[in-house]
Amino acid sequence: MKRIQNIFCVGRNYRLHAAELGNDVPTSPMLFDKPTHSLVATNGQEIDLPGNRGEIHYEAELVIHIARGYEPGLTLDQMVDKIALGVDLTLRDVQSVLKKNGHPWLLAKGFKNSAILTPFHPFPGQQLLEKTHFSMLKNEEQVQIGNVQDMIFDLMTIIQFTTEHFGLDAGDIIYTGTPAGVGPVLDGDHFALFFGEEKWGEFTARLR
Repeated sequence: MKRIQNIFCVGRNYRLHAAELGNDVPTSPMLFDKPTHSLVATNGQEIDLPGNRGEIHYEAELVIHIARGYEPGLTLDQMVDKIALGVDLTLRDVQSVLKKNGHPWLLAKGFKNSAILTPFHPFPGQQLLEKTHFSMLKNEEQVQIGNVQDMIFDLMTIIQFTTEHFGLDAGDIIYTGTPAGVGPVLDGDHFALFFGEEKWGEFTARLR
């Protein structure tokens, strides 16, 4: 995988996901980041995850790859050259304690192999994205399905907000939020990620 510079993630970008966790719907994009050491590419392999830090939850997401630095007037097609599907893994018990104490989420979100990523595909344009659902199967049962039309903040809003507060450049990626249906990862669970009917990646979780 070509080196990725920064990994930004959007929290609570689908209303039903915010509701299922009992969270308020944000009024502006809620961003956090992951270290590059958290990134792992899917190739059907087993992926090692921590088995001694409480419950791990899966969160399937559309991931966009930034082609260039943002400038006013640029279109989405000029800013995004590729898309992938990803899984933002969360140590949910750890996150609950951090949230209660008002601490950053890094310990819950930034552990090794917590940013799973399929191979990238050429950006198909906004219209095709709106016509195509992405989904994830856990042990051959669909657990999540999403579409960019259901996002609270659209892709261009996310790009502009991220640029304003952190900066964006070629090689950065953004996990754009997860739809409802998140749940626990157990040892031996097999996950498959689909864009429409096409499988883009799969992996098996191994809790160590």
